[in-house]
This record gives sequence, C-alpha cells and structure tokens, in this order.
Amino acid sequence: MAGSDAIVGVVVPMYNARRTIAATLASICRQTHHPLDIVVVDDGSTDDSAAIVAAWAARDNRVRLVRQDNAGVAAARNTGAAATAAPYLAFVDSDDLWAPDKVASQLALLEATGPEVGLVYCWFASIREDDRVTSFGPQALEEGDVLESLLAANWIGTGSSLMLRRAAFEAVGGYDSALRTAGAQGAEDIQLCFRVAERAEFRVVPRYLVGYRFMPNGMSRGALRMFRSLEIVLDEMRGRHPDCRGRIAGHLQDASYWFAWRALAGGQVRDFFILAGEAIARRPLAAPMRLASMALETIAGRVRRRLGIGLPSLPLYTEAIW
Repeated sequence: MAGSDAIVGVVVPMYNARRTIAATLASICRQTHHPLDIVVVDDGSTDDSAAIVAAWAARDNRVRLVRQDNAGVAAARNTGAAATAAPYLAFVDSDDLWAPDKVASQLALLEATGPEVGLVYCWFASIREDDRVTSFGPQALEEGDVLESLLAANWIGTGSSLMLRRAAFEAVGGYDSALRTAGAQGAEDIQLCFRVAERAEFRVVPRYLVGYRFMPNGMSRGALRMFRSLEIVLDEMRGRHPDCRGRIAGHLQDASYWFAWRALAGGQVRDFFILAGEAIARRPLAAPMRLASMALETIAGRVRRRLGIGLPSLPLYTEAIW
C-alpha cells in the first residue's frame, strides 16, 4: 500500500562487480519506498568492489556490506537473506538496475493480499553496458497457481524482478547451492520460482521495472553451462510432476534454442553446435529450420551493427520504459 512503513530486505550478491555495482546501488537507494535494509554480499571478490560498497554505506546507512569466501550466487543470496530480519525480500544482481518505484509497486501487491501469495514479479528490459535498452522481456500476465505455466516456459526471466514474503522464501529452504556443487550454476532463480510456485500463488506488476544487463560477449560464455543447469532443474521437476512431462519437454526444447543463440551471439561456436545438435536430436524435422533462422538473424544483426543500420537503442530512464 502507498505509504507503507514495512522494511524490505534487498539482497545484492556481488563478485568482481566494480564496473556496475555503483549504478546498481544508485537504483536501489533512489527507490520511492524508503524503508530498505540493503545487504550487499561480497562473494570473495578480488577487485575493489567492496571498497565501492563501503563508500556507499558511509553515506547511506541503509547499505551494509557482508563478506564471505567465494561460494556462489545461491549461497551469497542466502547469506544476505539471513543477515536481514525484514519480512519481505527482494533480490537484484550486481549489474542490474531497478526503476524508482519497483519496490513500492510490488510491496503494495503483497500487502494487499494474504499469505497465499508468496511472490510478486514484474517485467524486465534488457540493457547493455551503457544502460540503454536493447530489447524487452516476456510480457507475462500469469497469476495465481502458475506452476504448470512456469514449467512450460520461463516467463520470469531474471531473479532481479522478484519480491517474496520471507515466509515463502524460508518454506522452500531459500536458494539451492547444489547446482554450484554440481558445476552447473545458472538456473537458481527459476528453480526457486518452481519451488515457491508449488506452495504459493504469484502476482505480477505488469510494467518494465528492471533493467537486466545483457552483454553477449560476457554472458554467453556460460550458455552451455547454464543450459545444463536448467536441465538438472527441469529433471527435478519432471520427477515431482510427471503429469507435466510434455510441458517440461517443450520448455527444454525452447531453452536449447535460446542458449544456442546466446552461444552463437557470444562467439562460442563449439557450444552452439553442441546445443544445436541436441535440439535437432529432439526434433529432427522442426529444429533445423528454427536454428537456421536464428543463425541468419544473428549474422544480420552483426552486419546491421557494423554498418550502423537500424534504430538506436532507447535510454533506460524514460516514461516509455518505466
């Protein structure tokens, strides 16, 4: 509700984020909802990220720095959640940005509902290194019991769009570090959403309130690893929900296309062919045409960028976005 004085715990896992952490903290600290407990968890950084956060903490007493040995993003998020007693939790990666009323809008929904609603998400726009928007994520309107829909497709997209009741977060044991142990980090956010959706309802704020920083040359280096991570998570769900095997198979197939594109966009040709080969093995008739179209669009996009053809990307802070 407008004017709520509820404290929201904001957890920022950080590892070597000196280039982006200041912008992320600026977007958090300018939230229209002021009562925030902002916990930045330094996951064993070797750059000067911690010093940047310490400087922010010196001028905004809502910001705190917690340090731990490198243990992965899931462990860092759990450390941050444990460090705050706030009844609501919101997570944001150290290179993403929030619109000024992101927290207020989601909190209003949670406070207007009962404990049956455990999570509120919002839409996101992909941004590049200079904070300009390059594309828009799924315009999902899924609410209520969303498990079957979520098993069919990841319309959440990024963990930076989530706000949860602490009770819902703790009921599922928080984030699962087992993916890190298996050498397959990447699907922790969707795994958490699956587990919460098994127990609670979702709500959505249908607005672009998150800037998800997507830089192909950086992010796509882990495309194959992230796909393997999703395979593990979907296999877990297949075992728990055998009646949704068809939905899960479709999710996996679409994800193979998406991560193949990410690998190709990032110049990871070997990973592209591995993912493309698996997609073709699953659907030998349909997959080749989809993959060929994707490859041609990737090449065309590079040509357009090199020649300076096409509309310029949008600035992030405009009324058209927020």
